[in-house]
Amino acid sequence: MAKVSEEQIREALAAIEEPLLGKTLGETRSIQEIEAGRKDIKVIIELPVHNYPARDELMTRISRAFDELDEERRVDVGLTTRVRAVGGVPGKGKVPNVSNVFAVASGKGGVGKSTVAVNLALALARDGARVGLLDADVYGPSVPMMLGSNARPAISNEEKLIPPQAFGIKMMSIGFLMPPDKALIWRGPLVAQLINQFLSDVDWGQLDYLVIDMPPGTGDAHLTLVQAIQLAGAVITTTPQDVAVADAVKGIRMFEEVKAPILGIIENMSYFVCPNCGESYDIFGTGGGERTAKEFGVELLGQIPIDPAIREAGDIGHPVVVSKPESAAAEAFRQAGRNVALGIARAAAARPQRPTIELLQAP
Repeated sequence: MAKVSEEQIREALAAIEEPLLGKTLGETRSIQEIEAGRKDIKVIIELPVHNYPARDELMTRISRAFDELDEERRVDVGLTTRVRAVGGVPGKGKVPNVSNVFAVASGKGGVGKSTVAVNLALALARDGARVGLLDADVYGPSVPMMLGSNARPAISNEEKLIPPQAFGIKMMSIGFLMPPDKALIWRGPLVAQLINQFLSDVDWGQLDYLVIDMPPGTGDAHLTLVQAIQLAGAVITTTPQDVAVADAVKGIRMFEEVKAPILGIIENMSYFVCPNCGESYDIFGTGGGERTAKEFGVELLGQIPIDPAIREAGDIGHPVVVSKPESAAAEAFRQAGRNVALGIARAAAARPQRPTIELLQAP
C-alpha cells in the first residue's frame, strides 16, 4: 500500500475533535508541523492551556486517526503550548504584548478578592504561563504586602516602567510608588488616569495573562478598565453568605451592562474543615456562589476553603500557593486557575483574534 502524503495526514489530524474546546484541531489551528519521512512521521500539536488535563485523551484520538490511515511508519507526536488571545470589540485597545487581560472583581470588600487575585496569578504561573498582576485597588493596594515586596519599578530606555517580580510573576501597584503609610486622596479622574498609565506605560513584556485586582464595588476604576481595553473576562469573587452574594450580583450586572464577559464565580471562604475532627463547617452559609453561577449561566470556577494558613501566608508576603503548595487551599486555587485558563481558551476558540490590516492612504 502506498504511503499517505503529508496532506492526507493533515486532513486526518484536522478532523480530530480537541477534547476540551469542542472544536476540531483544524478549526483551532492546532496542527503546527507535519514532517513525513521515509521511516517515521513527526507531528507537532499546539495545546491551548498549560497543564493540559486531556493529554491522554488527545493522544488516544491522534493514535486512532493514524490507525485508520493504515500508516506503518513510526509516529512521533510532539506537544507544545500557546495561549491564544480572545478576539475583542473593534476599536478597544490592547495592552502591548499581553495576550489576555482578565479582572478579578467583587461587589463588596472583605470577601478576599485580593487574596484570590494573587493566588490565581501564582497558580497560573506555576503551571507554566507568563503572568502579570496589576493592583488597580489604588485606595487599598495590598499586592506589595501579599507578595512580600517593596521594590520600586525601574525605568526603561523607552521611559516605560519595568514591573518588579516576585515568585515568577510581574507586578505593578501604586503601593510601589508611594510610602506604605500614606493615604491616596484622589478624585475619580486621577484614578482613571493612573489606571490608564499602568496599562499603557508599563513594559509588561510578553504575557499570557495579565490579572487585574480591581477595587471593590462598581466605580470609576471599573469603567476606565472596560472602556480602555479588551477584557478576556471577569472573575467575580464572593463568599457563600447572602449579603456578599447580593453585592456579587451587582458586579455581574455591571460587567454585563458594559458588554464584558463573565468567566465565572469563585466562592471564597466556602467551608472550614476542623483540623482535629475532620468535620466540615459552613461558617458563612452554603451554596451562594453555586446558586448565583446557575442563575447567570456562568461557571463556578472554584470553592476556596477557610484556612488560617491563607491569611498567615498573605500577611508575611509568601502566598499559600507558594508556601504550602500541598495544602487543600493551594490545590483549590490551582484548580480555579486552570478553570479560568480553560474558560479563556474556549472563548479564544469561539472568538478568535482576527488579524488587522491598516489601509495606507496614497500621498
